[in-house]
Amino acid sequence: MSQLISRATAGLVAVIIGFTSSIALIYQVVMVLGGTPDLVASWVLMLGLAMGVSSIALSYYYKVPILIAWSTTGAALLISSAQGYSLNQAVGAFMFSAALVFLSGITGVFEKMMNKIPSQLACAMLAGVLVNFGIDVFNFMSELPLVIGLMVAVYLCGKRYFPRFAMLAVVVAGFLMAGVTGQIDTSSWQWKMSEFAYIAPEFDLNAMISVGLPLFIVTMTSQNLPGIAVLKAHHYKAPVSAALNVTGLLNVFIAPFGGYAINLAAITAAICMSPEADKDPSKRYWASIAGGVFYIIMALLAATLVGLVASLPQALILALAGIALFATIASSLQQALTEAYYTEAAIVTFLVTASNLTLFSVGSAFWGIVAGTVTLVMTRKD
Repeated sequence: MSQLISRATAGLVAVIIGFTSSIALIYQVVMVLGGTPDLVASWVLMLGLAMGVSSIALSYYYKVPILIAWSTTGAALLISSAQGYSLNQAVGAFMFSAALVFLSGITGVFEKMMNKIPSQLACAMLAGVLVNFGIDVFNFMSELPLVIGLMVAVYLCGKRYFPRFAMLAVVVAGFLMAGVTGQIDTSSWQWKMSEFAYIAPEFDLNAMISVGLPLFIVTMTSQNLPGIAVLKAHHYKAPVSAALNVTGLLNVFIAPFGGYAINLAAITAAICMSPEADKDPSKRYWASIAGGVFYIIMALLAATLVGLVASLPQALILALAGIALFATIASSLQQALTEAYYTEAAIVTFLVTASNLTLFSVGSAFWGIVAGTVTLVMTRKD
């Protein structure tokens, strides 16, 4: 029973963090394209169902904790790149991007590239992606000292006295303290059912080049690349091509309903791979399956949850993410620095990834791997 609760808690925390940390970006994308709040709910409904079903199917089939998520960086990119295009043209661009992801999977090109990256650099990149979430726990403590202070205290006590339920206790403590201190505004909550909204695609060449191609690049480099690194860092054999095939093909079909981009999760997937999810690494895929179930529940309640998320303080959600990732950050850094041969390259990878570097609309995770690889080649003493 305790293992079941631990797995379910890890899946729930991953979904809460993934949903609440980026729903505002999806809302902005829809508004930029001339949509309505009801359309936002429709997009979340379709995305949640797609992520839930694919997470459950991939995790169960491969017995590996594979969590699928919407592209957060892709949504951020769309806020600027999709301006001036219609919803129909944007959907055509989404389908074009998804087709490119599928092509990357079916040819196996991306998987061959990933297999050449040393695990130390993959771990360093993962640590760089996650470290700012850990730092934010303490950055936001000045904003919500009672709430976040209690969450950290409960986590530390939990790790010592009830490790399996530590994160569940943190979630409960954080939400209760936020409610007691008046940080949650329930006045905007309203029960409402979500409905699918079909948008006919229009394949505009300019939109495919200006919106679809950059969306493909950032999804692959800023989302799928870290997602694979998470799996490698936890010593799982990542079914890279299969995951790209599934997400790419599925994305083509859900795009007309608002499925702009789905991909391998990184930050939230790391929560499902942590020791808190299950002491036995071979059983942690059940945490991702639990996450998939919660995704589906989230999707069915999308219209209500969109309003609910607006009432929660962002600092609470980000602090929850950081606390949930403490163990993963520590483990990634430890593995990145296990061999002196890779130390300097790993540190460069970590520092570049942790920075805010963005070149040619490509984020720091990609450039971290590039910088680390160059450092390894340049400093090699053969």
